Amino acid sequence: MRAVRTVDPWLWPPLVMAVIFALSAQPDLSTGLGLADLVARKIAHAGIYALLCACWWRVAIALGVPVPRAVAVALLVSIAYGISDEWHQSFVAGRSGSGLDVVIDAVGAGAAALGRLRLGRRRRAPTA
Repeated sequence: MRAVRTVDPWLWPPLVMAVIFALSAQPDLSTGLGLADLVARKIAHAGIYALLCACWWRVAIALGVPVPRAVAVALLVSIAYGISDEWHQSFVAGRSGSGLDVVIDAVGAGAAALGRLRLGRRRRAPTA
């Protein structure tokens, strides 16, 4: 964990965004497992956008942005990227953009943002 913290926080968001872009450029990501495949891909959508939100939060904190504002910025940037990702998919053969996927991306990013805010409140709370 220490090695991750010493790496420049600006490295992580573009790296995660590049992974998302590369996966979005694939004509078909289906494994052929039916419902299990669909559920796994939606969970992956939420998870990668939660990670993206956390990465942007680290950048904002490194820039000295206060925690609530850093979380809001990270959330908005992550959702904006989710929208652009779905737009990108609309140009890929065999793929289409989906409003539902944007909602799932936003839920994942929102869960990370909410978790970060709750963690901050718990750390500031006085102990008995």
